[in-house]
Parts: sequence; structure tokens; C-alpha cells
Amino acid sequence: MPDLADRARTLLSLHTDPRVLVLPNVWDVVSARVVAAVEGVRALATASHSIAATFGYEDGERISLDLHLDMVARIAAAVDLPVSMDMEAGYGDPGETTRRAIAAGAVGGNLEDAMRPLDDAVAAVEAVLAAGSAEGVEFVLNARTDALLRAEPGADRTGLLTEAVRRGRAYLGAGAPVVFVPGAVDREEIAVLAEAFGPGRLSVIAVPGRSPSVRELEELGVARVSAGPNTQRVALTALQDAAAALVAGGELPATTRRLN
Repeated sequence: MPDLADRARTLLSLHTDPRVLVLPNVWDVVSARVVAAVEGVRALATASHSIAATFGYEDGERISLDLHLDMVARIAAAVDLPVSMDMEAGYGDPGETTRRAIAAGAVGGNLEDAMRPLDDAVAAVEAVLAAGSAEGVEFVLNARTDALLRAEPGADRTGLLTEAVRRGRAYLGAGAPVVFVPGAVDREEIAVLAEAFGPGRLSVIAVPGRSPSVRELEELGVARVSAGPNTQRVALTALQDAAAALVAGGELPATTRRLN
């Protein structure tokens, strides 16, 4: 698969580029094409939450893998950029899910650890990377730890950070090129993670009203910034606001563009 292999190498190189890699997540063909057309967008990432919501499912592997992969394949076929798939926790078989993701055109992916025992989580990382190698693709795994995301309110942040670092370093040691730590929005915590993992290794999610700006994240040493379901929420917010304006007797925004 020379084309996919090339795309995978491109995606990997974007994580060590001096510029932070920004991935405004997409969920269908039209959102992928609209985002891909934005100047400066160099790769795309899907959002499992958003794809599931598109079909009326809750997040958390409630959507079937077949339906999920069908949408990923449609997205990958619609653009000329590298595509990373949110594989959730791997649908019970991270290696096979990776193989199928590559067949769908994805050259990278997120994998949640769901705070499984560390040995099991590391084995899942190794299975993903082995599947990529078997397919001739240097699959760009964005190995996710939920150490911060799943924390109880009021939990000791120092202990949580220590666990996030422990898990992240284990995934890097297993060969993952980048570690995703959702829930990291505090500048000092992000700086600790970036230093612990090293240059080009930390991935975070932008949270409306809470996260630092992308420029600040770049200065803190973040390699990759995604948006998860928040880009779909931006679109849905605009849709609901427009509908409310019409129902109230108003009009559609004059700034509306013909993007489809």
C-alpha cells in the first residue's frame, strides 16, 4: 500500500514539525471536505463520538464497528490528506480493528486505555503497531490514557499526573509515537506532561472555554491538538441558533457560505 504508507509517514512527520499539528475533528464526508479545504489543515482526524451521534448512537462503542468503519472509509476516500481514526478502545481486538482501519484508508488512530491494567494496555498498543507493520503501514498511534479524564472530582491532581506520565511513558516505550491525555487543560499540568514525554509526543484536546489557545499549547510543547466532538457541537450550535432565529421570525445569518 504505497499511498497509505506515504500518508502514514507524512502524518508521523507532522508530529515532530515545529508547528503544532491541529486536527479539527470530522464526522462525515461533507465535514471532512470543508475542513480539508481550510488553509493550513495538513491532516484529518475522525471523532468516534460525532460519528456515533450522526447515526443516533451514544459514544463508547455503541455504534457497530462495520458502520463506524464505513464512515471512516468514505471520509478517507473523499480527501487527499492523511486520516486518523478514533478507534475508541479497540472494539475488543485492537490489532484487528487497526487492520480494518487501514483497509478503510486510515493511517493513524486513537486508542483509549480505559484505565485497564497497564500490562493489558501496553499489549493493546503493541497489537496496534504490529498490525500496522503487517500491513506495511507505519500506523501513527495516538495512545490515549484516561488517567485525568476518568478522575473523580477532587482527586489529587499530582497523583493523577504521575499515573498519566507512568502510562504515557509505557506506551511510548512500546513504540507509540504520541500520547493523548484528554482532561489536560491546565497550563502547568500540560507543561509537566510535555516535559515528561519529550518533544513531539504530547497530544491534547481543545475544550471550549477551558483550554489554552492553540498558540499557547504550541509554546507549552504540545505536538498535536484535536477537538473531539467539539467541532460537531460548534456546527450543531450554529444550526440550532439559526433554527431558533427563523422560528422567532428572523432570518439566516448573512455570513452563511455555500460550502456544499
